[in-house]
Amino acid sequence: MRVRLILKDGTQAGVVTIDEAHRAAQEASLDLVEIAPNASPPVCKIVDYGKLRYEQAKKEKESRKAQHQVKVKEVKFRPNIDDHDLQFKLKNARSFLEKGNKVRVTCMFRGREVVHSDVGQRVIDRMAEELSDIAQVESGGRMGRMLHVVRAPSKKKSEGKKQHAQKD
Repeated sequence: MRVRLILKDGTQAGVVTIDEAHRAAQEASLDLVEIAPNASPPVCKIVDYGKLRYEQAKKEKESRKAQHQVKVKEVKFRPNIDDHDLQFKLKNARSFLEKGNKVRVTCMFRGREVVHSDVGQRVIDRMAEELSDIAQVESGGRMGRMLHVVRAPSKKKSEGKKQHAQKD
């Protein structure tokens, strides 16, 4: 079988037999690594395999570091929340959304408060209105003892951040 051989300095040695490629790798005290098995003929390179694996792992680690993991943060309150407390919760939710995280807004009902779920829904709607400039609804209100709404950062807001980051 014949393979296209690339030497350790990156120059091509041409198409040679596998035995000749193994011999060249042994003379250089390095490894023969198949780079492109689906090519015709397959491409092999003479490299230090340990060093190659180390560099690949390092690149992979760097690419994972650059990614932002989206987390779901939660903001909880009761239906009879005071205006100042609601503003404080809104400020926290806004900061979570600006960092690129999702926010689960939860209204908790105790005892007979669940009968007046419309009060909790009004507070949730108010929060939705306040956050509408930077957030969009990901999942609607699920009702039970708690009323949940999940908000995600708006696409246009996050795209603007990406463009701003690329300029820097």
